[in-house]
Amino acid sequence: MTWLVPLLVLVPLLGAAVALGLLRHQKLQRAITVAVLAVAVVVAATLMVLVDQHGTIVVQVGGWQAPYGISLVVDRLSALLLTVSASVLLLVLLFSIGQGLAADDEDAPVTIYYPTYLVLAAGVLDAFLAGDLFNLYVAFEMLLVASYVLITLGGSEQRVRAGTTYIITSLIASALFLASIGLVYGATGTVNIAQISERVAGLPEHVQLLLHTMLLIAFGIKAAVFPLAFWLPDSYPTAPAPVTAVFAGLLTKVGIYAIIRLETIIFPRPQLNTVLLVVAVLTMIVGVLGAVSQTDVKRLLSFTLISHIGFMVMGVGLGSVVGTAAAVFYTVHHIVVQTTLFLVSGVMERVGGTTSTRSLGGLLKAAPFLAALYLVPAFNLGGIPPFSGFIGKLGLFRAAAEDGSPMAWVTVGAGVVTSLLTLYALMRVWDAAFWRPKPAAEAAAPHASTAEPHAHLRSPEPAPLTVSEETGEAYHPGGSTTVTDAAHASSASSPATGQAAAVEPSVHTPLPRMLVAVTTVAVLGSVALTVVAGPLYGYATRAAESLESPARYVQAVLGSTDGGTR
Repeated sequence: MTWLVPLLVLVPLLGAAVALGLLRHQKLQRAITVAVLAVAVVVAATLMVLVDQHGTIVVQVGGWQAPYGISLVVDRLSALLLTVSASVLLLVLLFSIGQGLAADDEDAPVTIYYPTYLVLAAGVLDAFLAGDLFNLYVAFEMLLVASYVLITLGGSEQRVRAGTTYIITSLIASALFLASIGLVYGATGTVNIAQISERVAGLPEHVQLLLHTMLLIAFGIKAAVFPLAFWLPDSYPTAPAPVTAVFAGLLTKVGIYAIIRLETIIFPRPQLNTVLLVVAVLTMIVGVLGAVSQTDVKRLLSFTLISHIGFMVMGVGLGSVVGTAAAVFYTVHHIVVQTTLFLVSGVMERVGGTTSTRSLGGLLKAAPFLAALYLVPAFNLGGIPPFSGFIGKLGLFRAAAEDGSPMAWVTVGAGVVTSLLTLYALMRVWDAAFWRPKPAAEAAAPHASTAEPHAHLRSPEPAPLTVSEETGEAYHPGGSTTVTDAAHASSASSPATGQAAAVEPSVHTPLPRMLVAVTTVAVLGSVALTVVAGPLYGYATRAAESLESPARYVQAVLGSTDGGTR
């Protein structure tokens, strides 16, 4: 079944090429993109089962044996992340179709969305398959090119500015990564991860430390750990909701995956474990304090994304099977739950016309089902029992307790504080957006949405509320009725006071069915993590056990002479 492995990269790239040639046939583009990602989900799930039963699968591309050729490696860790990532990519694609993000529009040729999205998918999947550092670098560059197009989709000034910050930071990380690869090759004579693992122990201590630190910084920028996460809160919230969701769910996790490989296969010695624990604590605390201070839902979620990266780094920094297993489990949990929350925020923006908690209100009465969709993943991310967030954090705290060092206990304290503040920040959004009535002033003169306008992105569903950058007036792109008109029609002045009455739910845009359906599936998926937590944690533990024995990985890659299964 080794022929399945290259399909995870080849099929999305071929699909992107076909979709690019069908720019004038958007329905075909859409069908091809959905079909390609559905195939990726099936292939990844099949590999996950095969790897768990039979061991690591290695494919030597073109028949060139390692370390001279390109090795594609699927072990339990990569198979698990491939399956989750492919599923999330498909789900977010369906959400974007429902939102009308890639709708045909002569003024904004966003039909490039589908081929670009497939290139992004190929980059994510290739990163999890890479058996050498240079192939991992190529995967990162595929992600960079595709993500820059997606993050600036629509071409507004705010998005281009945010995209510029994102790409400059990413290019710096890529340059550092490429320089690190050159130094690794100069020191070991190879870029194959398995062979580096064999040879790095023979290097002088200071050389090991230099190579280790450079790679860790490059991956840390990708993973958005403190103090290298400054770019994320200003970059992600400006993008359309589906793009933000897939970025938040997957792109930082590619960096976490690289850090796990670095600390378990390439440099398995506890050389920088204490540094990782310090970074984990700072990432948790700084990130969650940033979240607490936000009044925009997307920016708040971007800061919680940073803070919870700290939990994964904590598990890796503990340097034990228990800690790595908890980090793997928490990575899967966070991909699903964080993506779900960003999708919910996209529906909130569609209904309320903004993601600012100062302008939102009354959504509980206007859309009670949306309120439930928000509350479930919010509790999960906050770590409320019995959700998967609680299970993952409990595993991390248990690993820290087994470690017993003072720094490990500091991470436990930071984790508890971060969880409580995360829950506080998310419940404050609930209070402002759902429980509190919509401010009367917003009905009479709605403020400009903090989210980027979607004026060029027509939807097959009822059009989202859009805000003119010139006038600040909100309107429906497909019609002439403005939110101001609707507000005046639905809120009458009090005969006694002459003041505007509270806004009724009729001001809000109706819930689009497909968006609600896809978001509901995402929420159910986050709940399913709790239902299958036992088997999933067992799988993560087996993956961690394999990672803690680098010799297995080395034997699978270098000991394979026929490209078969080991």
